[in-house]
Amino acid sequence: MKFPSSKPLSCSYIIIFSILLVFNIFHNTTGITTRLPNNETVPAVIIFGDSIVDTGNNNYIETVVKCDFPPYGRDFNGGKPTGRFSNGKVPADFLAEIFGVKKILPAYLDPNLQLQDLLTGVSFASGGAGYDPLTAKIVSVLSLSDQLDLFRNYIKKIKEAVGESRTATILSKSIFIVCTGSDDIANTYFSTPFRRAHYDIPGYTDLMVRSATSFLQELYGLGARRIGVVSLPSIGCVPSQRTVAGGILRGCSESANQAAILFNSKLSSQMDSINKRLPDARLVYLDLYNPLLAIIQNPSQYGFQEANKGCCGTGKIEVSILCTSFSPETCTNASEYVFWDSYHPSELASKILTPLVVDDYIYKFFRGFFFIHDYENVL
Repeated sequence: MKFPSSKPLSCSYIIIFSILLVFNIFHNTTGITTRLPNNETVPAVIIFGDSIVDTGNNNYIETVVKCDFPPYGRDFNGGKPTGRFSNGKVPADFLAEIFGVKKILPAYLDPNLQLQDLLTGVSFASGGAGYDPLTAKIVSVLSLSDQLDLFRNYIKKIKEAVGESRTATILSKSIFIVCTGSDDIANTYFSTPFRRAHYDIPGYTDLMVRSATSFLQELYGLGARRIGVVSLPSIGCVPSQRTVAGGILRGCSESANQAAILFNSKLSSQMDSINKRLPDARLVYLDLYNPLLAIIQNPSQYGFQEANKGCCGTGKIEVSILCTSFSPETCTNASEYVFWDSYHPSELASKILTPLVVDDYIYKFFRGFFFIHDYENVL
């Protein structure tokens, strides 16, 4: 009996076996923590951005963009409002868990932070911020520039505590996440006259990308290497945008969604360019637009009953100071809703969505490691 040539068959099986092995390592169905490749460990998760990943920084600044009151946090550690724009945990917490660091990511401005909190990561994010500096200025929150200043202060603190060498290692091996931009489109551009008088959507998204590029380069200059940047979501389909721009039937705002798509395309291309220019940079584009849209369009497939309005109040416009314990019609079970208020996902939605955004791209944060996508052309 003749057998096929063993050499190509052997190589094929080795490749297929390797891919299956890697897939099993990454495909985690029992919990949210994902095993990392090549025995890698992540010392800290450090986050910049807006209300999606703010874990309480706005509690400590003078702004109207707050949520440190009920019913926010009603499902967080026994019903404690923490300044998270949700009924419970937010994506920042789930990101820290996915990378095996910790289950709760504290806010940097929390006065009760301990050294171990700093060494394992914090959130610098501020609800209401954006890539456009004007976005944060309008509502008096921490701009990305302000967040970088706080990060410099953070670096100084850990250098004093553990020394220059260990600090450099922490920074180079930690995962940095940037999640912002929605407020630029939904609020600054479409809800105020300040930018529309001077920019069309292509011009405004160019402004946003320039700001994002500057921020990423500064972050790299401060020692960050593994940087994930979350795309804009399908912002036109969040409940508040349906209400203000979706017509009588509250459909998705196509103008907002098209702006998000355009920005995302420019951002992805710019990140590719930065990766080529900066040695050791591992900038990873994380697509939020499509996973969120899939959940909104097929909520029952993910265990939800409602995707067009939030749980708080009527769910059509309430957010931040408009979502209070006095809001009528607030739902009893937020886990049935994709959105907690008219703008932010519920805890369960964040728990489901975060791995969908991150898991397939984790390998890109680590050099010398290839995943199933890298073999698509080979096979």
